[in-house]
Amino acid sequence: MKKYKIVQIKSRIGRPENQKRNLDALGLRKLHNPVVVEATPQIEGMINKVRHLLQVEEVKE
Repeated sequence: MKKYKIVQIKSRIGRPENQKRNLDALGLRKLHNPVVVEATPQIEGMINKVRHLLQVEEVKE
């Protein structure tokens, strides 16, 4: 299954509450702290909602 390496590159300060909850659900707590998640439709939807705050790379296994 595909995996994504996600890094938050912009701050959550001043963002709507639903975007903050998406960042929390993705496991992103601090800036520039990478997280690897499996690519499910739910995860891809959350990534798309906050893509402007993230850097996303596909992990090769």
